[in-house]
Amino acid sequence: MEWSLKRNCSITPTQLGWLYASMCVVSLAVAGFCWSLGARLVLPFAALELVAVGAAFLAYARHATDRERISLRPGQLVVELETAGRTKRCEFAREWVRVEASGDGGQMIEVRGGGQSVRVGRFLRSDLRPVLAREIRQALRGA
Repeated sequence: MEWSLKRNCSITPTQLGWLYASMCVVSLAVAGFCWSLGARLVLPFAALELVAVGAAFLAYARHATDRERISLRPGQLVVELETAGRTKRCEFAREWVRVEASGDGGQMIEVRGGGQSVRVGRFLRSDLRPVLAREIRQALRGA
């Protein structure tokens, strides 16, 4: 059994790259035309604008593929957290793992066992976190 939680992104990093490239072409073409007409300050400001937009797009793209994967395997529960391209993996013995979520639904789900702890559920609506915690606990009991 496996639960995969990820961001709801409207555009992939590849699509974002193509969008940014097209923005650069159009913006620099207009700025170049203005430069040729004698408006010398348009090009530097257009370049500055493209650098700022590029930095914002890069920050978005680094986290667009963030995800959490919780999988129940024979004898263990595996939690993988991917943030900005780095993956953290925690393995818990099925018999010793504890899954806790607060009753009000506002808190993250905490998975503990064997001296390690990890929080999951950041890509899930707060009202659905207790439901996920219950599903994981039921799957652990039934495994």
